[in-house]
Amino acid sequence: MPARILYVDDEDDIREIAQMSLELDPQFDVRSCASGVEALTDAADWQPDLILLDVMMPDMDGPETLQRLAGSPLTASIPVVFITARTQTHQVERYLAMGAVGVIAKPFDPMALAGEVRKLLSSGGGRA
Repeated sequence: MPARILYVDDEDDIREIAQMSLELDPQFDVRSCASGVEALTDAADWQPDLILLDVMMPDMDGPETLQRLAGSPLTASIPVVFITARTQTHQVERYLAMGAVGVIAKPFDPMALAGEVRKLLSSGGGRA
């Protein structure tokens, strides 16, 4: 059974590229959404194995979205990976301290994204 991946990013073009590059991997079933609010609903309804979450988004940013996901019994066990351009060591440590299971640097390499996600899933980052 393919692993369910939810990709959350407010930028349409980045979301499209991420979804296309992840869908090239037959092991993934991919959905995407454009905001933290949508992510809360989609994650609760669809129960993905991993959420890839943009840090910088309007209205509800990645850290707030993660906090809300962690606070709901329906989504608390879903692992979250932040996607961000802010990848200095202290920033990455802060994201992990918030409860993220990993951080993927932006801009990501579309050809390498599926491999990075597979690594996160197999290292126990995902529920698969």
